[in-house]
Amino acid sequence: MQAFLNALPYNTEPPPDPPTLRTFRGVARLRTAHCLEAALTTAVVLEQHGYPPWVMSLESIDGLDHVIFVYRARGRWGSVARSRDPGLHGRRPVFRTLRALALSYFEPFIDATGCLKAYGAVDLRVLEPYDWRLSSGNVWKVAQLLYDIPHRPIRSSAARVDRLRAKYFKFRREHPGVRPTFYDQSTWSER
Repeated sequence: MQAFLNALPYNTEPPPDPPTLRTFRGVARLRTAHCLEAALTTAVVLEQHGYPPWVMSLESIDGLDHVIFVYRARGRWGSVARSRDPGLHGRRPVFRTLRALALSYFEPFIDATGCLKAYGAVDLRVLEPYDWRLSSGNVWKVAQLLYDIPHRPIRSSAARVDRLRAKYFKFRREHPGVRPTFYDQSTWSER
């Protein structure tokens, strides 16, 4: 599923186009997705393989939040996700808790304005009978649900954030035009 999402162009919703929140049907038809559309698409597909349709909302201090599909395999949590930044894509199921999974996104979330501040997870079946799976229109009720669910704070020292942000800016100076990512698959083990 991750490879399928990676192959899709990222839905940047460029102006003057209005924002979208397409279901599986819209993503399959238009072959483009942003993070929440990718999470919904993954939820529809993997629900057919026995995985509950759980998604996690990752809140950033700059309001540029991220949404991922989360699942359990062999008692461990993993994710499937789409982003413009490969560091925010999915994770193998190696995390003991949802918190540990959310923390694996902390470092790659740091950029000029972003920093992970909280996470929350929900089973999309709480929306039923609302058609978040196959509706032909936008499903804004899903976005509202993600705003409304409780989010658990993620705390970090200002010094750590400053170090990571300095690393980000150094990379940008040394590699203009290249999108930085400090995510390394070797960090897929729980910290």
